[in-house]
Amino acid sequence: MIPTPVRFDVVTLFPEFFESPLRIGLVGKALRQGIAEVHLTNPRDFAADKHRRVDDEPYGGGVGMVLKPEPFFAAVASLPCLDPREIILLTPQGQPLNQALLRELAQKAQLILLCGQYEGFDERICQYLATREVSLGDFVLTGGEIPALALIYGVIRLLPGTVGKVDSLKKESFEEGLLDYPQYTRPAEFLGYKVPQVLLSGNHEAIARWRLQQQLVRTWQRRPDLLAKRPLTPEEQQLLAEGLAEQHTEVEKQDARELSQLPSQPC
Repeated sequence: MIPTPVRFDVVTLFPEFFESPLRIGLVGKALRQGIAEVHLTNPRDFAADKHRRVDDEPYGGGVGMVLKPEPFFAAVASLPCLDPREIILLTPQGQPLNQALLRELAQKAQLILLCGQYEGFDERICQYLATREVSLGDFVLTGGEIPALALIYGVIRLLPGTVGKVDSLKKESFEEGLLDYPQYTRPAEFLGYKVPQVLLSGNHEAIARWRLQQQLVRTWQRRPDLLAKRPLTPEEQQLLAEGLAEQHTEVEKQDARELSQLPSQPC
């Protein structure tokens, strides 16, 4: 039995923005194979006046223009309704987009993505049309198209059939509350930089231990907030301590090598 494709409906003033990104890579392949489908709807097509206006000045005064509710409500009403679905507003004020949220959204039959512009949406769109608000991060972009595309990419790669090796999805950054471990490929030495010997040993147990240690160290150094949410086992605590100590020793060795290569100064 062929699974029903997940349907993405993107409501955007700039549908041409999505044309090239949706044709390439794994996402383009998944769309061609029918794993998912993306439909683009321009709210300007649902504007009631002859000028097809979708924005207006804010009540109470202020800078910029606000997106009107009528075109967006009408655009969503024109779409088929699949169950379960989410109507997602892409806005800096929304819930942060992370891997856990992508996994949740990958279980939906339909995702309607509302892309903002200008000074944002009329609040009635937020309260009475959208079922969820999502943010790409604590910064402001000129529109919601980039966050929408990021969400589409993130969800589609989780759908069965998109990624060839399903197990690779389980070992990625954030899947276990840790960042990913370093990856290496041939050659074993390049410009004097060598691949860690353990990866060349063929000892799968030692390799697994090294990779977990690297994940712990990298997460501790780059995203300690993730470790604050993930209690470590005694073994993981020991691996982290050993890894940090080993890295400190390597830094000292590197500093010593660099000092030895400095030209000597005359007395």
